Amino acid sequence: MDSVFVMPGTVAAPRGGILRDPHNRYETVREALSRIDKAARDMGLPNISTRLIEHNDTSDRRGPEVQYLEIFAVSIATHHMLVAEGVEPVAIVGQSIGELWALAAAGHLSVEDAARLAVARSEVLTRQSWDGKMLAVGVDGRRAESLAGLMDHPNLVLACENAPRQSVISGPRQLIEQVERVADTFGWPSLPLDVPHPTHTPAMAQAARDLRATAPRVPYGTGRWRVCSPWMGRDVGDDDPVDLVAGALTARVRMLHTIRELHAAGADAFVECGEWAVVTKFVEASIPGVRCVVPLSESDPVEAVRALAAESADAGPSRPYAVRVPVPAGAVATASVAAPPTRVTVPAPTAPAPAPVSYVAPATPARAAPAVEAPAAASASMSVSDGLDYASVLAELQTLYGDFLGYPPDLLGEDDGLESELGVESLKQVVLLGRVSDQFDLPDLRSNSSLLSVGTLRRIAESVVAGRAEAAGR
Repeated sequence: MDSVFVMPGTVAAPRGGILRDPHNRYETVREALSRIDKAARDMGLPNISTRLIEHNDTSDRRGPEVQYLEIFAVSIATHHMLVAEGVEPVAIVGQSIGELWALAAAGHLSVEDAARLAVARSEVLTRQSWDGKMLAVGVDGRRAESLAGLMDHPNLVLACENAPRQSVISGPRQLIEQVERVADTFGWPSLPLDVPHPTHTPAMAQAARDLRATAPRVPYGTGRWRVCSPWMGRDVGDDDPVDLVAGALTARVRMLHTIRELHAAGADAFVECGEWAVVTKFVEASIPGVRCVVPLSESDPVEAVRALAAESADAGPSRPYAVRVPVPAGAVATASVAAPPTRVTVPAPTAPAPAPVSYVAPATPARAAPAVEAPAAASASMSVSDGLDYASVLAELQTLYGDFLGYPPDLLGEDDGLESELGVESLKQVVLLGRVSDQFDLPDLRSNSSLLSVGTLRRIAESVVAGRAEAAGR
């Protein structure tokens, strides 16, 4: 089994006592927490581990710096618990500031340096004192970007693409409140995020410059594990850690794309290094049916980890993991200004409202396509016959659409809305329908506008089967 460890970004402060058992069981956890505590004391902050080890929900918190370090402590402790029990990742992915936790877990930089850099990041954001806000919206990234574009402000942008129906918009507080009202008018679920520092917007450019100028430069070593960056769209190489953290402040986080790329490359399990299912909610919504594990949310975290280790052992050695996450076309180190707004189509309000957790809103999981067996030797163009069955046609369509859109075919559910859920714009649908028409020798199919207005692979497959049956009966 190929497991990916995922690190949450800015989430709620962990519960008191959450790390008591891992601290008692594992020397590597005790050492990591001790190093975070020392770094915190050196910066004039209280011990981070005390509240997390004791069953005490009170917190001597002094601003967001302690919250960030507590989240870091939980993430790195979970990572060490997994490795101690024999679960090793093929890659580590972090959401937003979680990329910093991923770098430390992989060994690219020390725990102390990661803690110092997290505090330096928090301090420059606090000094900027920007009156911004972040809003989770239960729609795909294309619609969220169009929604932000309606306000036509350079600092109001799509900040995060988390899942097929979960995006985050970041911008000035007054404009975010307007966006929330517009989303409500469209019937789109939305939720303001309770984060200490709204980020992933060009408004953070000054804070990024300040961080590059003031943060302590940290040595960067060769890591033990691969780290994938959702905002850069590639693996972390010899990038400077300070530049990585600063660049992410203004960049869009493409978690959805990174998750799907890793799954397409062979990852079949995603393990959350945090207290609750945060990033794994995005995973479950993006890859229906994939294995997700959140050890600390279980009644017996150690037993959950050992069960995962046993599954990995039973699965045998992992296959070579040579596929790297590609850089998306046009990706840059800083977020660009939102493109001019496109026409916004109001969908039926089917997605449930986001949950009150930072950076998380549950999205209705896309329905997975039923298991179908593709023809052993599919031809480029299927001959006229009355033997076409629905399952074979659906498999052909999943391959055709998946190749064109860059999705693994098994992620294209037969009832997923091509536009509303998969974000396939109308022009691409026209092109694809033309290809279906040519492949199945059904010239009238390309002019069937109903397949564009309410397009799903089920409707297209049924139209193909009916059309071929009619052609065979002539």
